[in-house]
Amino acid sequence: MMILLLLIIVLLIGINIFQWRVKKEQNNTIQYIHGKLQAIVNEQTNEKILVATTNPEIQQLLIAVNALLDHNQKVQATHQKMEDSMKRMLANISHDLKTPLTVVLGYIEMLQFPSSLSEKERQRLLTGVHGKTLEVLKIIHTFFDLAKLEAGDTDYPMTKVNVSEICRKNVLSFYDIITSMGLDIHITIPENSMYALGNEEALDRVLSNLLSNAIAYGADGNVMGVNVRNDETNIYIDVWDCGKGIDEYHIDSVFERMYTLEDSRNKSFQGSGLGLTITKRLVEIMNGSIRLSSIPYKKTIFTIALKRMMY
Repeated sequence: MMILLLLIIVLLIGINIFQWRVKKEQNNTIQYIHGKLQAIVNEQTNEKILVATTNPEIQQLLIAVNALLDHNQKVQATHQKMEDSMKRMLANISHDLKTPLTVVLGYIEMLQFPSSLSEKERQRLLTGVHGKTLEVLKIIHTFFDLAKLEAGDTDYPMTKVNVSEICRKNVLSFYDIITSMGLDIHITIPENSMYALGNEEALDRVLSNLLSNAIAYGADGNVMGVNVRNDETNIYIDVWDCGKGIDEYHIDSVFERMYTLEDSRNKSFQGSGLGLTITKRLVEIMNGSIRLSSIPYKKTIFTIALKRMMY
């Protein structure tokens, strides 16, 4: 009986020692997790917490903590990207407004001394003031338009639009500029009307932006074009040129807000860095997509895809 009692006591002591070790190991693991988590947060690193443990509760805790860290790191990266974008925006606003306003100020200073100016010179200066003022207004309207698009404060109701007709109209509006610059233009638009889900005003602006872009940055290729094609589900609009194009390294960035690489095309609004950004937002509002492919001095193509609608 005494022996049995001793065995029970030894067994209980062994169990207590085992539980104490397990508890100590858990405490050490939790302290390590706490310390590592603090270090990751304080130093803002992209690390994850890795612990070898057989405890299922701690395993679940680690999964949840690492998921939270991953989410936090993505939020921080997005915040940093937006902050950098805002800094570029402020720099661009300052630059884009400073140049025309400086010219306006110079013209006004000259107009303050009318006795030294002929009527012809005075009219030339007033014309310059008017032109630069319109330039400033255009820049301000561009930033305002993007702000409304990103805030969802726009009204572009979706209807069935005649893509063929809208493309012809936009090409015709630029035809005099294209021919005056000595550019060849290749137009491939089916005679039969092709319809898509979209908004005529939004599509007009998208095409105007892309055609202006092709003229401004593809003129050295001496040729540009517009193609309209379709498959069973989509209608595609290609606006292309054979100019200097965009390096592959920058293709994924040209639609970003305020992307203003010196050689990029995202400057169709007086260098504001918003032309292609606004274009992409408008296409997305129409539930479409836009992509870019470019081989410098061979072919640069902006392709819009819109949902096809039957006649």
